[in-house]
Amino acid sequence: MLIFIKMKKELSKEIDIPENVKVNLEKNNLTVKGPVGENSKEFDFKKLDVEIKGNKVILGHKKATKREKKLINTLAAHIKNMIQGTIEKFEYKLKICYVHFPFTIKIDKNQAIIKNFLGEKIERKVGLPKEAEIEIKGDFITIKAIDKEVAGQAAANLETATKIRGRDRRVFQDGIYITNKCGREL
Repeated sequence: MLIFIKMKKELSKEIDIPENVKVNLEKNNLTVKGPVGENSKEFDFKKLDVEIKGNKVILGHKKATKREKKLINTLAAHIKNMIQGTIEKFEYKLKICYVHFPFTIKIDKNQAIIKNFLGEKIERKVGLPKEAEIEIKGDFITIKAIDKEVAGQAAANLETATKIRGRDRRVFQDGIYITNKCGREL
């Protein structure tokens, strides 16, 4: 008979805060202010100990199991992204590709309108997050945002709006495709 014992040990993770960034914690709401702008999110810290000491954010737990370790690492990644976004905006680049029918994109408030995609008479409309800054130059689209999730969601919405179904992808290669994610080329 095997008996499994949960190993519990003290874990903590420190996140450095740059000089030109201010971090404020009120209950579960974390606000990061930097030279580019402000980013605020509400987290569910559960039983984690979260504190700001000097120029560091410390996440920890006295008797951590695997679950708490995963939670600490996930929250640390989110906080690092928030800090990075307030220093320099996240940037996604997309390319408009067409072989058969040239199509156009127009941004109207929080919506992108795609006309003449694959010769369709009906316009395709895509919802976009308010916080995203979208710029169209020729066949290239640039999306910038302080929040990484907002920039990524805007890019994903544009890409999925022109996804082709029911046709041979080798022949019909029209669409909008992500070429750069936050400085990484795909």
